[in-house]
Amino acid sequence: MTLIVQKYGGTSIGTVERIQAVAKKIVKAKQAGLDIVVAVSAMSGETNRLINLAREISASPCARELDVVVSTGEQVTIGLLSLAIKELGVEAVSYTGSQVRILTDDAHGKARIQEIDAKNISQDLQQGRVVVVAGFQGVNNNGSITTLGRGGSDTTAVALAAALSAKECQIYTDVDGVYTTDPRVVERARRLDRITFEEMLEMASLGSKVLQIRAVEFAGKYGVPLRVLSSFEDGPGTLISAEEDGSMEKPVISGIAFNRDEAKLTLRGVPDTPGIASQIIGPIGDANIEVDMIVQNVGEDQSNDFTFTVHRSEYDKAVGVLNGVAKQIKAKEVVTDNRIAKVSIVGVGMRSHAGVASTMFRALANESINIQMISTSEIKISVVIEEKYLELAVRTLHTAFGLDMDGTG
Repeated sequence: MTLIVQKYGGTSIGTVERIQAVAKKIVKAKQAGLDIVVAVSAMSGETNRLINLAREISASPCARELDVVVSTGEQVTIGLLSLAIKELGVEAVSYTGSQVRILTDDAHGKARIQEIDAKNISQDLQQGRVVVVAGFQGVNNNGSITTLGRGGSDTTAVALAAALSAKECQIYTDVDGVYTTDPRVVERARRLDRITFEEMLEMASLGSKVLQIRAVEFAGKYGVPLRVLSSFEDGPGTLISAEEDGSMEKPVISGIAFNRDEAKLTLRGVPDTPGIASQIIGPIGDANIEVDMIVQNVGEDQSNDFTFTVHRSEYDKAVGVLNGVAKQIKAKEVVTDNRIAKVSIVGVGMRSHAGVASTMFRALANESINIQMISTSEIKISVVIEEKYLELAVRTLHTAFGLDMDGTG
């Protein structure tokens, strides 16, 4: 029989009624002749509730004990979902991460999966049972419960699919697939039938919230086809796989991602000496601040302007560090801006098509949108612009690259 791994997130199983609806969906797939393994999250809002309970007792709860607390959310849902499936006349069995033995490292709160013992699951599948597994959690070599971090249930599902050689890993969520961009910004955004792992990784890292980056990385590494589907309406969803369908011409751009949460910092009048970039970025990294884009402009007076972006939540912290660096290296001034946004076009078709950058820049120029910074990779071009122009830029580029629902560009 064909094996499918399904994953349901918190909104999909947020109430008893939704759990019963998910059970009907699972039973329907089972009755269609599929073997089904299900990974589930905690009910919507439950993990936050459990974290808040722990913090009422301790302002800085021990990571090991916090994992014990928050892992109970998934334990509730696997039991309830298994009961709901049984009520529909299909045998089901639930497992926590430790019962399966999803072995992880020792990093409580952000553990990484090392291996999965699939023996018990395989035996249950042979007996005709649906297997329901708690996502987000595992166990280390000492037998302590660990959790995988936010979005960890996606990773659990992909890891199970890899360990069991499943045909497909289906991620059920509150959207019906991956779109060319956020439909709330562009009404004519289209659902993609297919997208590559590379493109999805770029989209996820650049602001698309449909899938967790770790899950996509895992799927790409082990060649597990992912399909994003809606829990609330039937449809084909979006297939994420290694390659696009060779029988179809690949569009140049698959999607447009954006991120409002950016801030820009510039050191002006930086001495043009070897190692100066390390002297600037080193202290930023030491402060555990992640740097995104970096641009260095060489001036005519033997000095440089050095500009980089960080997440807006790190802005104040980065400004404080940079002011100290400026004094040390005798830079002229620090200039900052926390009202910027990043817009990115993504597509493996960029590898074989010239003129993509010029189309992007021309489209933005026609709307009088100034580009402040540019970053590129093989399948991506990102630009930093003023935040107030973000939605206009996304709509403009969506049309310029022929992504609108009616296909016109």
